[in-house]
Amino acid sequence: MTIERDEFNFDAPAPLGHPGRRGLPDRHPTGPEVGDPLPTFTLPDAFGELFHFSPGDEDSRIAVVFYRSAVW
Repeated sequence: MTIERDEFNFDAPAPLGHPGRRGLPDRHPTGPEVGDPLPTFTLPDAFGELFHFSPGDEDSRIAVVFYRSAVW
């Protein structure tokens, strides 16, 4: 396996021309902007347990991390 470094100093085990290393096309939706309210959703936590989030839950605090892409 060859590790190649791109112009952003990112090393990945995929060739530089691999589709997984390309950026998003212009005007591709990327999700809510900073400060936008989140919709209701359910996601698994780090232990696989489902967590339900609803914007009306006043006592809920949540941190959601979005990864734009990953090359494995």
